[in-house]
Amino acid sequence: MTRVKRGVTASKRRKNTLKMTKGFRWRRKSNFRAAKEALLKAGKYAYRDRRTKKRTMRSLWILRLNNAVRNFDLTYSKFIKILKDKKIELDRKVLSQMAMENPKTFKKFIEKIKN
Repeated sequence: MTRVKRGVTASKRRKNTLKMTKGFRWRRKSNFRAAKEALLKAGKYAYRDRRTKKRTMRSLWILRLNNAVRNFDLTYSKFIKILKDKKIELDRKVLSQMAMENPKTFKKFIEKIKN
């Protein structure tokens, strides 16, 4: 049976792992064993936080909307109820962007749905 030398494959795997942990702190960027663990954890956090990000952004949009709508003597909940009753299906992201970037347009929109 012929001899198999695996040095190239193993060192390539280690080198790639260490390349991915570039920017990590302390031993986790330079020691393969620690880097491997750090990458596993980083992957878990990345997966989890991609879902958390969606929740956080939605709550930010709601906060912004509530803040913008209070200038027109409404609360967020009343505003959403009016939208539902009038069957206006704009999502919170679009509404909050409108409130932040185009306050004049948002004012016209509010006056239109109030009447």
